[in-house]
Amino acid sequence: QVQLVESGGGLVQAGGSLSLSCAASRRTFTTYNMGWFRQAPGKERVFVAAISWIGGRTFYADSVKGRFTISRDNAKNTVYLQMISVKPEDTAVYYCAATRDLRDLYTAADKYDYWGQGTQVTVSS
Repeated sequence: QVQLVESGGGLVQAGGSLSLSCAASRRTFTTYNMGWFRQAPGKERVFVAAISWIGGRTFYADSVKGRFTISRDNAKNTVYLQMISVKPEDTAVYYCAATRDLRDLYTAADKYDYWGQGTQVTVSS
């Protein structure tokens, strides 16, 4: 079992930047691939980015490629999502997730075993 706690959400103007963090409770953090998802009001939860257990591989949704960067610090049991050039359509609740399946970087939510409670990101136009 691993507990995930997101932080860093808030209100930001379009074109600005924001950084999200996700702290994991377990010292075995390195045995999980991590992902970020988001869910806008009335819409399904969708994939944003994923990172491998040692951080060597990353994968992004086309909608955020070139603007968002996922990274992790295993010494701090934390994964990050750096967001730049944000747009109003980035407004959503952002969730981090962990998967024990290290075979690939997954975009499907049902591949992830543990989820945080989410943090709200609102981008004003």
